[in-house]
Amino acid sequence: MKQQKLDQPQQGTADSGVSVLAEPKTLRIRSGDVELGAKVYGAEGRPVVVLVHGYPDSSHVWHKVLAPLAARYQVVTYDVRGAGESSAPRDIKAYALEHLVADLAAVVDTVSPERPIHLVAHDWGSIQCWEAVTTQRLKGRIASFTSISGPSLDHAGYWALQKLRRGAPADLAQVANQLLHSWYIGAFHLPLAPRVWTLGMDKLFPRLLERMEGIRAESTPTQVKDGTYGINLYRANFARRVLAPRERRTEVPVQLVVATRDRFINVEVLAGLGQWVQHLWRRDVAAGHWLQLSHPQLVARHVTEFVDFIESGKEPAPLRRARVDGERGTAAAPYAGKLAIVTGAGSGIGRETLLALAERGAEVVAVDIDADAAARSADLARLLGATAHARRVDVGDARQMESLAEWVAQELGTPDIVVNNAGIGLAGSLLDTSVADWEKVLHVNLWGVIHGSRLFGAQMAAAGRAGYIVNVASAAAFTPSRVVPAYSTSKAAVAMLSDCLRAELADRGIHVISVCPGVIDTPITGSTRFVGVGEEEQARRRERAQRLYRRRNLKPTAVAAAILDAIQNHRPEALVGGEAHAMRLLSRLSPALSRRLARFDAGL
Repeated sequence: MKQQKLDQPQQGTADSGVSVLAEPKTLRIRSGDVELGAKVYGAEGRPVVVLVHGYPDSSHVWHKVLAPLAARYQVVTYDVRGAGESSAPRDIKAYALEHLVADLAAVVDTVSPERPIHLVAHDWGSIQCWEAVTTQRLKGRIASFTSISGPSLDHAGYWALQKLRRGAPADLAQVANQLLHSWYIGAFHLPLAPRVWTLGMDKLFPRLLERMEGIRAESTPTQVKDGTYGINLYRANFARRVLAPRERRTEVPVQLVVATRDRFINVEVLAGLGQWVQHLWRRDVAAGHWLQLSHPQLVARHVTEFVDFIESGKEPAPLRRARVDGERGTAAAPYAGKLAIVTGAGSGIGRETLLALAERGAEVVAVDIDADAAARSADLARLLGATAHARRVDVGDARQMESLAEWVAQELGTPDIVVNNAGIGLAGSLLDTSVADWEKVLHVNLWGVIHGSRLFGAQMAAAGRAGYIVNVASAAAFTPSRVVPAYSTSKAAVAMLSDCLRAELADRGIHVISVCPGVIDTPITGSTRFVGVGEEEQARRRERAQRLYRRRNLKPTAVAAAILDAIQNHRPEALVGGEAHAMRLLSRLSPALSRRLARFDAGL
């Protein structure tokens, strides 16, 4: 990433990064005994979005999201008292939350005296804005609140007290974990803590950002001031709010953007907000604390979707799934709010996996080359109470898969779970397998998985989504066979593809699961082609294979259950059936014996 100074706003729109950011209008706003420095971007008459920074930042921290937001709204940034171009009171009590709320009110009264504003805040900015939306001072003046990496101190205090009162080991462990994450708060209360900023911390801080967050940046001109006076925010508020929390409820619509790799905020602290917030949406991002620097386009997109929804009343599908209600994340509906795409969903393993996900709360997309079969699977999912869609797609066709991915992105948003299951069977001698036969089996079994993994994996990565890509291979991937050489080759390639992709996407929080079923009784046995023989012999061999699979009596539901178990427990691999385990063990312990057994003709 090219190095950029934090005090240089980056140009761009939410999607393309090409719009021009005009010079802002600068304001000096009086709030009690302090004067706040503020900037206004974008045209008048549009919805007003106010951005509030955290510690040890100033308003410069928003520079990467200014252009995409200013292209749609009037955007206001201001420096919190003690930071940037705002004046800095010396009395610690002057940094109490009530004064910070008064500062925000002064800004709102100045930039949007008649129209409610949309509030977006990060870190300490979120902490003070929680106070603003849960007290009376700004009642009716805030249309929406997007909170990034900052809880209400009162909500956090109630969370900790409830955990401590229950006294269960898991509850105590969560509180202890948050205390470890919050070690710096104790350090900020030490007498000499502010002096570290005058001893070189301003130069060290950008290097810490790069090491911890992977963000390249340089110190701002006011970094020493920002760090020195900002410590008073903690000293004036933490002990009295966390140790003696008060009820803080709000009717303001709140969008919670949760950085799941935040080094400072434990995600468990944000649980249970539904008891305090009447209208709540939650968007998880597999990223660190400074989202507006590491994922600016994503932050701009989430803010845009939320503000546009509040203004228009039209809720897009991604936001609808993000809405937090009584069922989200419960044992009854663990996949509520999730979007799942299943290929080959018209029958067998694909249909059962689709229905299992739907039954557990996911919104599902049934993809199959048979339009009627896909529609039937979607109908069954709807009977389970799920939102379901059906799409006819040849998974091996790059253009059709690209069209599917584009439709999903535009209409539904980024998927959380993708199951690349579509497959066909092919049996018979390799010497009798034509080029056309090879192309057909690889077209579906391998290229379908490649397209699904590549296209939807890219969407997940761009959205910071900690999702799951499930690739259905086969136990046939473990051992060679003279009976199904083309099929085994395609499935072995899927297994290796999954291993490679897992290594590539691990750092992005995207889990790749390889599923290897054994002898499963599915419709694929009735449609498998046997090369090198006539139609009558093909029919006989299909019937024999179907009898064998029915006798084994391992159903697609077993594979669906294994897939959900692998997702739930983050397993890299799911083997289904004793034969699958035996074949993998044999291939590892005695490859020579595995090769000898490959000569056996099962008579299929």
